[in-house]
Amino acid sequence: MSGSAFNAFKARVPIEWSPRLYITLVRGLPGTRRLHRRTLEAMRLRRCNRTVLHRTTPSLLGMLNQVKRLVAVETEEMYNTRRQQEEEHRALRPPIVVNHTPPAADPAR
Repeated sequence: MSGSAFNAFKARVPIEWSPRLYITLVRGLPGTRRLHRRTLEAMRLRRCNRTVLHRTTPSLLGMLNQVKRLVAVETEEMYNTRRQQEEEHRALRPPIVVNHTPPAADPAR
């Protein structure tokens, strides 16, 4: 019961208004309804984990409402912050330097 209440709450959470939205397909297309596949194709989303940029229009918001379980929607600010964090995570780190000194020769032998 709590799962359905959460889904109902999630459906009512408004998206912060932004002139442009970044939309990422996060769920696969196999097994989805034909109407949803055609909607995603109209938004130029054909593969999983691909992101497209769209202007915010009433028709786009209606399409997003139809496929909200398959996509992740981000504003420009959210998208840029996430990309910056990913770049910092992938940035080259300084190499680990290991100083190895060979064992000293034993003069007693």
